[in-house]
This record gives sequence, C-alpha cells and structure tokens, in this order.
Amino acid sequence: MNWIIYAIVAAAGLAAADVCLKLAGGRISTSLGLLIYGSCTFSMGLGWFLWQRLNGVVHHAQAPAVLASVGVGLSFCLVTAALYATFAVGAPISLASPFIRLGGLLVASIAGVMLWGEPLTLRYAIGLLLACGGVYLIITR
Repeated sequence: MNWIIYAIVAAAGLAAADVCLKLAGGRISTSLGLLIYGSCTFSMGLGWFLWQRLNGVVHHAQAPAVLASVGVGLSFCLVTAALYATFAVGAPISLASPFIRLGGLLVASIAGVMLWGEPLTLRYAIGLLLACGGVYLIITR
C-alpha cells in the first residue's frame, strides 16, 4: 500500500485531535486530559496487541526501537499537554494548529536531511521556505 494513504489518515487523525483538544481546552485540567488521552492510547494499543497475539502474530523488538518507541510516547504526551494548555488559554485553532503542525513539519524535515541524509533539492528548499512563509503569514494575519 502506498504511504500517502497512511499519511492522509494520520493527517485526518491529527486534525480531529486538534478539534477535540480545542473543544476540551479550558474545560478540563491538562493533567486529566492527558490521563484520558493516555488511557485511550494504552487501551487501544493493548487491545490491538492482544488481538494480534490471539491471531498468531509474532512480535519482535530491538532495544533501540523500544527506546525510540518510548520517545514517541513521551513526545506525544508532551504535545498533548502543550496543546491542552495552548487551547486552555484561548489560542484560536486556526492559528495555533497550523503554527504547531508546520513548525513540527519544518523540524522533522530538517532532521530528515541532517540525520538520515535525505536529499536536499532546490525544489525541497523552496518548499521549506514556503512553509516558513506560511507560518509567518498565518501568525501575523
């Protein structure tokens, strides 16, 4: 299956999460919101893992991948807590969400080039500059 389909699903999930966070922001304490988020994530992960085990899927993990997975979990906890706090203080979703997502996109793009040697073409550099310009235009509207 093409990775674009997964990316579209991920983008839709991020958008839905931002809308839900905006709805909850200021109406629930950040720690309770984070606890509920973590409980949902844990429950879904445990259910999926057990379902696969019952269907004979053999799971594997290398130590560096386990550490990286812990990093994913901690990172998303930080993101979730920061988003709750962002919306609790009244940030408009039309500004905060694009700023946060495009900022993350820029950092991840730079990491891809610097850490994994992904190609840096003129077209790619122009895209990054346009993304930076987009963040600027969104924030200074």
